[in-house]
Amino acid sequence: MRTDDLDFNLPPELIAQAPALDRAASRLLHYRRDDRSIAHRSFADLPSRLRAGDLLVFNDARVLPARFMLRKETGGLVEGLFLGQPSASRWHVMLRNLGPHGSRPLQFVDEPSLSATMVRAGEGGEYEMELSAPARAVEVLQRIGRMPLPPYIKRQKGRDERDDFDRERYQTVYARSSGAVAAPTAGLHFTPEVFEQLDRTGVERTFVTLHVGMGTFKPVTAEMLAGHAMHTEAYTIPADAAAALNRAKAERRRVVAVGTTSARVLESQPADEVFVEKTGETSIFIYPPYAWRHVGAMVTNFHLPRSTLIAMIAALVGLEEQRRIYGAAIEERYRFFSYGDAMLVE
Repeated sequence: MRTDDLDFNLPPELIAQAPALDRAASRLLHYRRDDRSIAHRSFADLPSRLRAGDLLVFNDARVLPARFMLRKETGGLVEGLFLGQPSASRWHVMLRNLGPHGSRPLQFVDEPSLSATMVRAGEGGEYEMELSAPARAVEVLQRIGRMPLPPYIKRQKGRDERDDFDRERYQTVYARSSGAVAAPTAGLHFTPEVFEQLDRTGVERTFVTLHVGMGTFKPVTAEMLAGHAMHTEAYTIPADAAAALNRAKAERRRVVAVGTTSARVLESQPADEVFVEKTGETSIFIYPPYAWRHVGAMVTNFHLPRSTLIAMIAALVGLEEQRRIYGAAIEERYRFFSYGDAMLVE
């Protein structure tokens, strides 16, 4: 399949720069595969669109405020994004505006007692840096970090009044497993009130974890999808989630993935084996044609052109239907991407 098949023209004003004031006030495009129907609803209508006995599978990853600023000796600023911590005093990061820097130390702008020296350069702006003292990234970033919003959401480079807003809203209400550098955005629409309605409807829920990486936002540059090198992400299936999934499968109840990240976890498991408590990594790339193993329906946002995420939606509904759905969403002025509206595919 050609990557160009996943391209589309999106009016820039439809790229959401902020979420709906009320999470559940987002719009919901409802697509039924059996009759190819499209209906336009509110996200608050979701519980009434699901079936009693459905099992919703959420990704409970918690987003780190992973963006930070460093200062060169010359005074120039370097933008940093935390990716991991291989050891107590070493961080794996992405850096912008570093330039030809060598081994001179960089100062943390908002943590003056801490500096870092580059010790290894990788590909695509990735580096390992040695800190002047051991420092737990989670603790430092909670003090000085900003949320790692994707580049199509525009914010000032310096700290501003939106920082606290994004810390709350670029996070699901059920987030608990810290370590992601991007949000599982399909979950941003859920509220305690929606959960109460789901309970009354008889919809079950369970939680897995996939720590979303920045690779999720990278466009596919290969001419053919088969030539794309998929990024790897760490995931966990807890024992209670495995048990809930096995019950639903045994009782022929529908498994509904909340977001492409939950779908990646589920579809990374063998089709003919029971779910088990597990921690692992996945680099699964789902694109047409694909035989779905576990996911029977999906709640998702609207995704970037030429991305691995829109390829997954095309695998779920078919390429021509994906184009038709997105065309309808653009015509109806849905809000796109991370802070945008949602879609239910069943």
